[in-house]
Amino acid sequence: MRFGVLGPVTAWTDAGEPVTIPGLKVRALLADLLVHEGRPVPADRLIDDLWGSDLPGNPSGTLSAKVSQLRRAFEDAEPGSRVLVKSGPAGYSLTVDSSSYDALTFAERVDAGRLDEALALWRGPAYADFADEAFVETAVARLTEQRLAALERAEVPVSELSVLVAEHPLREGLRAAHMRALYRAGRQSEALESYEHLRQLLLDELGLDPSPELVALQQSILTQDLPNARTNLPAQLTELVGRSEALPEVSSGLQSSRLVTLTGPGGVGKTRLALAAAASVADRFPDGVLLVELAAVTPAARSVRNALTDSVQAALDLRDSAGPADAVVERLAAVMGTRLLVLDNCEQVVAEVAELTDRLLAAAPGLRVLATSREPLGLAGEVVWTVPPLEVPSPALGFDAVGECSAVQLFVTRAAAASRDFTLSAETVADVSVLCRRLDGIPLALELAATRVRALGVRGLVARLDDRFRLLATGHRGAAPRQQTLLAMIDWSWELLDPDEQSVLRKLAVHADGCTAEAAAAVCGEADVLDVLIRLVDRSLVVPVHGVEGPRYRLLESVAAYCVEKLRATGELDAVRQRHLDYYVELAESARPHLYGGEQSRWLQLLDEDAANLRTALDRAVAVGRLDLGERLVDALAWYWFLRGRLAEAQRSLEAVPGSPRVEAWRVGFLYLQGDPRAPGERDRWIETADARGQWWIAHTGSDVGDLATPLTLLERSLKSFEADGDQWGVAAALASRSKHSHVRSDLAAMHADASESARIFRSLGDRWGMLQALSWLGARAERAGDFGEAERLQLEGVQLAEELGLWPEVASALGGLGWTSIRQARYDAARSQGERALRLATEQGQRAAQALAEIVLGFAARRSGDLDEAERWLRALVASARRQNEPVLYLSMVLEELGFLLELRGEYAEALESHKEAFRISTEYDSLRSMCWALEGIAACLPDKTVAAKLLGAAAATRATDPQLAATVDLTDLDRAIETVRSALGDAAYAEAYAAGAALRPQEAFQLL
Repeated sequence: MRFGVLGPVTAWTDAGEPVTIPGLKVRALLADLLVHEGRPVPADRLIDDLWGSDLPGNPSGTLSAKVSQLRRAFEDAEPGSRVLVKSGPAGYSLTVDSSSYDALTFAERVDAGRLDEALALWRGPAYADFADEAFVETAVARLTEQRLAALERAEVPVSELSVLVAEHPLREGLRAAHMRALYRAGRQSEALESYEHLRQLLLDELGLDPSPELVALQQSILTQDLPNARTNLPAQLTELVGRSEALPEVSSGLQSSRLVTLTGPGGVGKTRLALAAAASVADRFPDGVLLVELAAVTPAARSVRNALTDSVQAALDLRDSAGPADAVVERLAAVMGTRLLVLDNCEQVVAEVAELTDRLLAAAPGLRVLATSREPLGLAGEVVWTVPPLEVPSPALGFDAVGECSAVQLFVTRAAAASRDFTLSAETVADVSVLCRRLDGIPLALELAATRVRALGVRGLVARLDDRFRLLATGHRGAAPRQQTLLAMIDWSWELLDPDEQSVLRKLAVHADGCTAEAAAAVCGEADVLDVLIRLVDRSLVVPVHGVEGPRYRLLESVAAYCVEKLRATGELDAVRQRHLDYYVELAESARPHLYGGEQSRWLQLLDEDAANLRTALDRAVAVGRLDLGERLVDALAWYWFLRGRLAEAQRSLEAVPGSPRVEAWRVGFLYLQGDPRAPGERDRWIETADARGQWWIAHTGSDVGDLATPLTLLERSLKSFEADGDQWGVAAALASRSKHSHVRSDLAAMHADASESARIFRSLGDRWGMLQALSWLGARAERAGDFGEAERLQLEGVQLAEELGLWPEVASALGGLGWTSIRQARYDAARSQGERALRLATEQGQRAAQALAEIVLGFAARRSGDLDEAERWLRALVASARRQNEPVLYLSMVLEELGFLLELRGEYAEALESHKEAFRISTEYDSLRSMCWALEGIAACLPDKTVAAKLLGAAAATRATDPQLAATVDLTDLDRAIETVRSALGDAAYAEAYAAGAALRPQEAFQLL
């Protein structure tokens, strides 16, 4: 039996025959059971949903009759199906799963990235024939939101998007999809009109501007440079020549196989073909195409596995995950979705790449991989596609046939670009044919030769081949002929260089993933190498790539390997590597002060560009025993790693150069951030030797777990030092961190004072990270005071700041705070949406604290909107996670309180009582009056002794009355239910007497009554 709600509520047999459901109420019963997706529904809830206030004479009997009719309809249509409708102590349920229920099938297909298949399940609005019934309202909203989110990611025709935009005019995701679709259909002006329509709507109705992402999209359409957010493939400056047959074959291989590896010698064009093939199939992958360049990952890395996962995370713009390498791979697999992963230059670490690829493919069913390597990965199911050299002309071919050979086409195209006068003519065709044959059609060799046409002419090139390519006759034993050709070609190109060009080229080889002209000069030991770099670019031996502040320069992989051998032969290798190490230590140290002020964003991007060089420098420092330089490097980079969320990389790097108080203070903080149980012990070892910023760092990172007294003491101590030293950044940071402690104690006046001053200082310094911290606590203070509009404004500003900086862990935290504010406003659908996005980001970035906040939002929103099963899953998972920590976790008390309210709603009073009691005890440890009041109200709702329960309610109310902020945090739904339960049991007079007696008690005294 199969069921559908993505349209009218329907049932079919497994053979596809419709099932007749007799009567409106029986069909409503089916709809109500389907809403709960297999979970039991209490009889009272079903009666209320089906009849409301217009009850039948015998509600229970009538419901039982309707259940029997539903079972009979199932049985008549498909024998044996009556058992699908179950009854038990918790109520009635309908057995469904993703194979039998279209709502679950839809969610499963969306998760797998099969968007077109998922959307094809919809036959109209969800629960179309019961859309006006209250019991389907939440489910309809959830399913509709899921459908809209899928439509935003799917390839949808312009006409359909136009209808959707009209129905949801303020939804920016749909608007962005509509604009892209119009632009790609050649309707640029209409795309801009769509943007302008939304901008005006937002201004008129909400007083808001479009998001930065939508503004950027509009600008891209204006400049006709629409970015493809689904891919990081670089734009190709030249057309792909000579691969007209290869391209469709590789593309077809990606259709039928999950792993395609392009093999062949260096310089044959594997990367260029892979990029073209990936671009041609990008539309097949809803989650995009991701290029990961592995040339910088070498066997010399301290951990090749970590270097590989770091490279993938960086390409995904993810932050490092805490935990072992296996957990990092699992997280990468979890975010792959339906994606094409292009792994370029695998040959240096082919075994480790094969291991990573195997695990990702096994764990991510929507993933496909296109790899380039000089040898296959050797995995089951791998399709190996050997990239051939370009077609070369035979001596007997005529002029027209020579011009059709792909090797000739490539050479002529590149030679004409280098020398505008060059053409394939009757005078040049013979020499071009000889050149292409002698170079075996290797694209890199042809391109290198083409750059010299202007200086030597084709005949001059052929003459030099006679001198330089005697090796082609026999080559090096054990090497493939094409490898001999490429090595000979590079060697020949090398000999054509001037001595200063040779010197610069070979020294560039120590860089990982390119360098700036300044870095090249420092490592080459020369004042200015820019002119030489430009000449090397002209000769296609150096590749210019776009950088944050101008061009960067990279060597082709084969050229770099060749140049390292040249350095080794001249005895310069160690000296040049040492200059590389010295330069990047100095770069990191010069960047450090800029990460604490107005240039934060710029310097984060600059360090991002040189991340591979910085890792290489640290590896070098450790390998040669220069731990002094290694210590300086990690000390300078620790704050960068934190801002970028690269926690695992930071921890590994800090542990590689242990010993100094500054390094150890950093290490303690990163241990706390990753939930490492060693953190408290390491903190006690190093807090006395740490300087003021080290003490602040330990206190800041350690304030989410453990006793609050020690972090608060460290904060006060560091604050005094900052004030004495005139360190304004330190003062602002300490005040922001101290706001968290005031938040726990519900001291809102102190919280507001500290956070406001922190915001003022950080704003004057231009430090956006600091502004985020201060804004988050100002927003939390506004939420506590019941000023939800101000809280939401501050939290939205925090989200925008974090997105502008690319600080995705901070985006997750800000979204979590926004979700909590939505819960306080009883906007549970909004809270779920914000919590889901926060959880996705926090999980991707490996941020435990932000992940916990998102899960709290989702759990609380589910409980308060009536989805007790979902709420219980979130809440119990949070409790279990907190109990695994060696020290108390701040959020545990509020989660236990929420779990207690949930259990009370289910009638599980004994367990609910124990949950609330434990929450109260934890609250007293942190002196949190808000949590104490919540716990007392929860205890009262499920305590058998109603007289004591009334006293607890009186004590909580009296405590709240002492502070307007405490009164603003009450949840009236839970409190009213507790009052009604106790008052009904005692009667008004006895309740009032006990309530008044309790009002004279402090919370701790009231708790002692138990």
